[in-house]
Amino acid sequence: MSTAATETDTIPEVHTGERPHPHDSFYVKIALTLALMTGLEVSTYFANFGGFQLPVLLILMAVKFVMVVLFFMHLRFDSPIFGRLFWAGLILALLVYVAALSTFHFWSA
Repeated sequence: MSTAATETDTIPEVHTGERPHPHDSFYVKIALTLALMTGLEVSTYFANFGGFQLPVLLILMAVKFVMVVLFFMHLRFDSPIFGRLFWAGLILALLVYVAALSTFHFWSA
């Protein structure tokens, strides 16, 4: 028996922090969920949601956006720094959007 190190013994194992990707059936379930949510968005045109129409649409929009980014753009499986940057940008964008909408409410004649 030889005690010499093999080539595989000298290569360090690299941990990238990535998670394993799910199977195709998982992506089909996500696509069906997105289609159902799109159907709910379209139903707001035909059903009378009253004052809840805008909040319902905004919530559905945000959830669909996050699902597409996390799964179909694979952010969930990338390095955690990309996730932190995404969430920081999303929160900043929502705050700017709320501030812009509130100016219409407070500054309208």
